[in-house]
Amino acid sequence: MDAVVQRVADVRASKAYGAVTSVARQLDLDPRIVQKWVTKATAPQAHQPDREADAPVPWEFYLHPGLVHCKFCREPVDRVETADAPPTYRCGNDCWPRALDALVIATHVGRAILRHAPRIVPSHPRTPTPPLLAAIHAHRILTCVTVGTTAGEMTLTWRATPLANPDRWDTERAQRVTAARDLALSDPLRARELLHKSLIGIDPAIAASHPVHTEAATLLAAVHLRLGDIDPAIRWAGYAHHSAAHLYGPTHRRSLEALSLFAAAHRRAGHHQRAYHLYRQLGEHCAHSDGPSGQRTLAVHATTALVLHDLGHCHAAQNLLVDTIATQRREYPGHPATARMTHHLTRIRQDCATKSHHHEDGQQ
Repeated sequence: MDAVVQRVADVRASKAYGAVTSVARQLDLDPRIVQKWVTKATAPQAHQPDREADAPVPWEFYLHPGLVHCKFCREPVDRVETADAPPTYRCGNDCWPRALDALVIATHVGRAILRHAPRIVPSHPRTPTPPLLAAIHAHRILTCVTVGTTAGEMTLTWRATPLANPDRWDTERAQRVTAARDLALSDPLRARELLHKSLIGIDPAIAASHPVHTEAATLLAAVHLRLGDIDPAIRWAGYAHHSAAHLYGPTHRRSLEALSLFAAAHRRAGHHQRAYHLYRQLGEHCAHSDGPSGQRTLAVHATTALVLHDLGHCHAAQNLLVDTIATQRREYPGHPATARMTHHLTRIRQDCATKSHHHEDGQQ
């Protein structure tokens, strides 16, 4: 930020107006952000004793979504941001013993770009370019940043030909998705508005796979489902699942999350046969990634039993729940999910008794 403010000051020394806009255009930044930094830098600092350690570096200095991958599982890692901690990267498959500082990784990448491909970074002859500013352009020159258990274990995969220009529209989409994620629980209507803006021009029926669009669609499907907007939830969850499976593989955490939303939306819509097939697919993927006795696998089996009951197959639903509860008790004694599954089993049996069902083995 200091380097950007200094560039504005240098430009102002030679021209009477338009310095903020000129610098923003040179660095491909939002002029409003540059103006905010300049205003902050020139405002009186009477009560800032901890200025060096205050707010984290803003979102626009992060690496492009989906660029950083785990060295071990080769899948994209998650960027985690909280109000009271620096941003970090975490491997969704728990390959790393601890999270890694996102800004340290971005700094390493920025230094490599300045050393090997400085021509892609807009520069000013009187002000050195900081590594974090260079990192903004990483996706133009790199296809992948692979990181091990420390930031020093890094491998960069370079493009044969750099992309012509960074996609500002994608950057703005990513900003809205980040804001919507923070608002999804506290203000779902505002989150829905931000996510719709981030997906302007994207048709979920035909859109190509894209990391930012996938994340936005997953969040939007979840928000729609929470608000009871079932049809749009189905559309966006369907796109999110297709796109995530294409980008990350069918058993990746993001793909499973989108598939779970897709199945839940169809169930809420009353499309029980479609929901059943989706939950069966989800259970198979979870069994592959977590094992047949994994907690997530068992939870999906329990939900599949409820869908079977929705379809009228109450005997099959009871059998599946009985088997699931037995495995749950054996593998996870005392887990609260066992009580929920048992409650569902009791409810299904009571429904059978009320309707005087008689199954082939004589059970009600």
